[in-house]
Amino acid sequence: MRVHLGSDHAGLDLKTALAARLTELGHEPVDHGPHVMDPLDDYPPFVLRAAQGVASEPGSLGVVIGGSGNGEAIAANKVAGVRCALAWSTETASLGRQHNDANVVAVGARMHDEATAVGLVETFLATPYSGEERHTRRIDMLTAFETDGTLPALPQQ
Repeated sequence: MRVHLGSDHAGLDLKTALAARLTELGHEPVDHGPHVMDPLDDYPPFVLRAAQGVASEPGSLGVVIGGSGNGEAIAANKVAGVRCALAWSTETASLGRQHNDANVVAVGARMHDEATAVGLVETFLATPYSGEERHTRRIDMLTAFETDGTLPALPQQ
């Protein structure tokens, strides 16, 4: 599977280690940068390109990495067709895929040691979407809003 990667300076080392691990597992990492350490770089140029890669390539997944992962998740979610989940445990990594059909995961490099962070990504990549009707219904609501601004109907009260 192709896995699009993007980070900032805080995520550079983890991204490099992750690319090597993904290759070992038979995945095809696509590194959207950065490629050199620049402590003043900004994550949007790299993360948005990784997210666009996922959105334009059905069947691929993405990983975006920063200090906390929060800004990277926000940035990735600005790209139409991307559903990025911030993972801080194997459960949140798995549920992002199972319940939300997330196609990008955000990880905080300063929040986890390397082995834990790589494990979060491995869990995310290995977990399929459940396809349950209730989850699909919710994703469809979000997709409609993203596409044309259609708000979901309010439930009867």
